[in-house]
Amino acid sequence: MKIALIQSDLVWENPKANRDSFEEKINGIKESVDLIVLPEMFSTGFTMNPGVVAETMQGETVLWMQSLAKAKKTAITGSVVIQESGDFYNRMLFVFPSGEIQFYDKKHLFTLAGEDKVYTAGNQKLIVNYLGWKICPMVCYDLRFPVFSRNVENYDLLLYVASWPEKRVNAWDALLKARAIENMSYTIGVNRIGIDNNEHHYSGHSQLLDCLGDYIVAPTEEENVFIAELDKQKMIVTRQKLGFLNDRDSFKLF
Repeated sequence: MKIALIQSDLVWENPKANRDSFEEKINGIKESVDLIVLPEMFSTGFTMNPGVVAETMQGETVLWMQSLAKAKKTAITGSVVIQESGDFYNRMLFVFPSGEIQFYDKKHLFTLAGEDKVYTAGNQKLIVNYLGWKICPMVCYDLRFPVFSRNVENYDLLLYVASWPEKRVNAWDALLKARAIENMSYTIGVNRIGIDNNEHHYSGHSQLLDCLGDYIVAPTEEENVFIAELDKQKMIVTRQKLGFLNDRDSFKLF
């Protein structure tokens, strides 16, 4: 499976400007890819003003993702601010090339920023089945909670989208590597760059690691589109050879 990771600055609380920016970057991808990954709250930045920017599942950003996925014949994923039944969610959408949508609502809301005061937490882990791959989507702060991302489903790809600040980027790098190693899974983290309206600095460090924690795409700080191919059979052979997942402790989170 070939994946494009888009590391980009974001325009604060301006969905159209961000959609236009990402569409230009996506149109610039000349080779065929199977999945495009955008950052957390890619249409607005990490805002605590959901009432200003929230859209519905029939809103412009969702329709844009569906239209682009169909036109490019690829899946697209990233999180957006969604309002549903009076509540606001930091919702990670996985849009298939057909336009079908599956979604994961961020479970671990970032209390340090007050995210828990304005958004509703999800309570369901999602495993997406796509092109023979089992993909586990997560959002930013979820990265700090290894029990929730524990690979009890034998997923093949663990996927984080984020607005992770520069001042704690060492934790981002260390935890992504740890999640890849402990779950014996390809692991992706896509983070934004730039400075938001709260003067938070973001240095990117988007990356892709294999099931042993080695970099396929190493962290950098520049705006870029990173393209890489994942080899599922190679991962399966490594898992069979080492067998670490066979020795997992057995317990249930829910």
